[in-house]
Amino acid sequence: MKKITLLLSLFITSIGFSQTELLTNGDFSNGDTNWALTGGSVVNGEAAFSSTASGGNAWDTQLVQGSLTFTNAQQYTISFDARADVARNITLAIQNVGAWDDQFRQDFSLTTTMTTYTATFSAASSNGNVQIGFLMAGFGVTHGVYYDNVSLTTSAAPSCSDGIQNQDETGIDCGGSVCPACPTPPSVAAPTPPARTAGDVVSIYSDAYSSNITYDNFDAGWCGSTAATEVMIASNNTLKKNAGIACHGIDFKSDRQDLSSFTHVHFDFYTNDTDLTGDVFNFKLVDFAGGSGEVSALEVNINGSTTPQLVANQWVSVDVDITSLGGVVANNLTRSDVAQIGITTTNLTNVWYDNIYLWKAPTAGLDDNAQTFVNMHPNPANGIVKFSTTSSELLSVSVYDLLGK
Repeated sequence: MKKITLLLSLFITSIGFSQTELLTNGDFSNGDTNWALTGGSVVNGEAAFSSTASGGNAWDTQLVQGSLTFTNAQQYTISFDARADVARNITLAIQNVGAWDDQFRQDFSLTTTMTTYTATFSAASSNGNVQIGFLMAGFGVTHGVYYDNVSLTTSAAPSCSDGIQNQDETGIDCGGSVCPACPTPPSVAAPTPPARTAGDVVSIYSDAYSSNITYDNFDAGWCGSTAATEVMIASNNTLKKNAGIACHGIDFKSDRQDLSSFTHVHFDFYTNDTDLTGDVFNFKLVDFAGGSGEVSALEVNINGSTTPQLVANQWVSVDVDITSLGGVVANNLTRSDVAQIGITTTNLTNVWYDNIYLWKAPTAGLDDNAQTFVNMHPNPANGIVKFSTTSSELLSVSVYDLLGK
């Protein structure tokens, strides 16, 4: 029997919040389209399991729909009609495919009367491959089970526009609740990086340098969905973390980088989060060591107690030496075959970031003719140098970089 929802009820609900249906063919009007039935079939508009396995694995008799995308901490509502030939239990398991960890799991006690069951829960993680499964085996009974009107919705809280609180984007009052403050982007762009010669910088993402590396996938979807959106801040391209996403993967396996000679990593980020407890901005260089996957990684972890540290409402410029472990640099220094970069924004709600690159200082050197009467130690050099001469003449030294400065 198909459920009829009153138009008045739908209208009242839509005022307070918007709902998005995640399942297709939840009433089985199109047969088993988009559903997998193990041990059952669609009969008279219901998913019917005339008998179930009494033992074995719970999934030996199941009703499944997959390829769902979940967002961490987002609220979801599951609703379904079900009955059994004889009163019995079934398990509803909403899981991340592959890892098989639960987004939600609950047992339901069915009766012989078709009844609507509903549960609301918050997603445990972000994932782009989630399945909903009604598991019926292993309960020690074989009594038949029947389903109809299966619905999975996400309820979006009223959103704010133009920073207005207590109203949604249409100006309707939120019913006494306070809308979360709209994210206020930085009013100024990230600091402009210094000019560097092409051989002294590898740019991952920045307007400051002539070219970035070649990406295979700039947004690899490691946390289940698109991680960042490019926005314009004071005429400067900037990345903004998308809501509910905690990591950003940049893949360039076909343009792997030998970064062994690069001594520093740089990135700028901005957050307007005021409670920074437990918040972390993590930067990761993934080294493949000539293989097809991660072998080691160098990580830079920034939190509220590091130097530099997380600070609200201002750009934080991170420029750290990666030639040794310690401080904010952790894990492994190997970076001769870097194929991916990962950025994780643990607990940070709003983050903007820019100017992701690695650099090394230009080297100074002397040609062979000069060295007949002038010595420089070390040669080539990077930092402090010492000059000496075998000539009795007074020595005058001028040093220029590759840009002639």
